[in-house]
Parts: sequence; C-alpha cells; structure tokens
Amino acid sequence: MHFKTSPTDVRTVTCIGAGVIGGGWVAHFLARGYDVRAWDPAADADSRLRRLVDTAWPALTELGLAPGASPDRLTTLATLEDAVAEADFVQESAPEHLDLKADLFARIDAACRPDVVVGSSTSGFSMTDMQSRTVHPERFVVGHPFNPPYLVPLVEVVGGTRTAPTTVEWARAFYTETGKSVITLTKEVPGFIANRLQEALWREALHMIAAGEATVEQIDRAITDGPGLRWPFIGPCVTFHLAGGEGGMAHALEHFGIDAPWSRLASPPLTDELKARLIDGSRDLGNGLSPSELVAQRDSAMLTVIRALRENRQAKDAG
Repeated sequence: MHFKTSPTDVRTVTCIGAGVIGGGWVAHFLARGYDVRAWDPAADADSRLRRLVDTAWPALTELGLAPGASPDRLTTLATLEDAVAEADFVQESAPEHLDLKADLFARIDAACRPDVVVGSSTSGFSMTDMQSRTVHPERFVVGHPFNPPYLVPLVEVVGGTRTAPTTVEWARAFYTETGKSVITLTKEVPGFIANRLQEALWREALHMIAAGEATVEQIDRAITDGPGLRWPFIGPCVTFHLAGGEGGMAHALEHFGIDAPWSRLASPPLTDELKARLIDGSRDLGNGLSPSELVAQRDSAMLTVIRALRENRQAKDAG
C-alpha cells in the first residue's frame, strides 16, 4: 500500500467517537502537538469532550507537552465526513457493537483519502470482521489502547486478513512516534493480549467474591499492595523467572509447576447478588468521591509511578 503521508509527517488526526476512550485519544494527540478533528453523534459531544481534555491537561502538562501543543487545536465537526476530510490518520473509538463499527468503517472508507490509515480502538473485535464492508480494507488496523489513553502507553496493533502488512508497520511507527509503547501481534486473537490476561484475573476475582472467599476491598488491595507494585517494572513472566532464584525460570517451573489448582478460569454466573457485591464494594472503596475526583486521584498516583519509571530509565541510560 502507498502512503502519501509518512508516520513522522502526520499533522492532522481525526478521532471518531468522543467517549472515555475517544476523548482520551483526543487529549493524547493534542498533547503531542497534532491538530485534532473530532466527531461524535451525541448532542453534547463538544462540551463533554472539552471537559475531558481540560481534566487530562494538567497531568499531560506535567509529563511534558510537545512544542505547539494546545487544547485550542481541537475542532469538533458536525458530520463524520467533514471530520475525516483532512485527516492524515483516523482513530475510531465507537461503542463495541460490530455492526456499528463495520458501518462506520464503510463511511470512513468512502469519505477520506484511500491512502490514510484508519486505526480502531476496539477491545476485542477482529479487524477481519470490522473491515468486511470497506472498499479499501488494506488500510484498516486495530490500535487498541488502555484507559486512560492519554497516560497508559500501551497500544496493541494487529491487522485483519485483508490489511496490508505495510499498514501494520505504518501504524506501529506512527503510534511509536506519538510516544506509545506498541505491541504488534503476529495474529488476530479475540481480546488481543493484555485484555485476555486482565480478564483471567477479573474472572478469578468474581469467583472469590461470589463464593464469599474475598471482598472487593481485599481483591483490590491484594493487587495494589502486592504484585501490582512490581508490574510497572517487570511482568508476570519475568516475575516467575526471578522466583526461581539463580536457577531462573527453569527452576521455578520445576519447583512450583503450573498445575496448582488455585484459579478457576470459567466465569461464574453474574447473579444479582454478585452484581450487588461488586457495585457496593466498588462504591465503598470510592469513599464518597465522584468518578471525576477518583480519576484525578488515579492520574496523580499514575504520574508518581511514571515519573519513577522515567527516572529509573534515565539512570540506567546514564550508567
């Protein structure tokens, strides 16, 4: 596939969908110095989007803005077609409904230049299914972020069966250019990588809460005050490797094995009682704070971790 614009020459990004994820992408691209054009069918999309950007901007400012970065470079458009007309790249973040995404892709495909790459924020749909109604399927690729996209660096990139390999590489290079940490999957898998790992932990949490084995507070503290403290630095595989001492992973596998009957990956029934425990327990953990106040607390805490990681990397580079 031929690209008129290289990943380093992108100037205008269009974001389709202005919810939590789409709005997070808007804030991220604005902070990296792009002109951002956005479209969302909701009547209050513009005001809601600008509030989200305003909420995210202090954290982004502390992390460091690109030259010329400004919330004033955001333009919301009345139609999808107007929004993508001048795009060098399009990021779609519509609700997780396959028919909706397939229809949106067809509209985007018809309205913007055929050489423009289109990324999707889908949490689990395959690009093969989503690109089925497009005329130029070769330029569509998954670019799956994590919430909030303006702070969490991970993006998982994977194409569909009709996506050009050069599109996958272009998307990888572009997301990297914007400051993201990119995983390029070798094949399509439902939920990609991180969501599947995250889901395994979530399902086990549901089992323990449903069985009365643990409370919501115990589940969350078990992660935040336990393995979660080391996950910003090393993942589960290296963690297991280090558990083997000098013998590394080989000793760990021999000593601990992998058949300990602890987790139950089949999801339990989501009964009304289980829903109530989850809802009430989560509300109790919020200590009466509103979602926006909790977001501010979360972002502040993540900034502390991000700063520490940055200082650690700088020290390693200097050494």
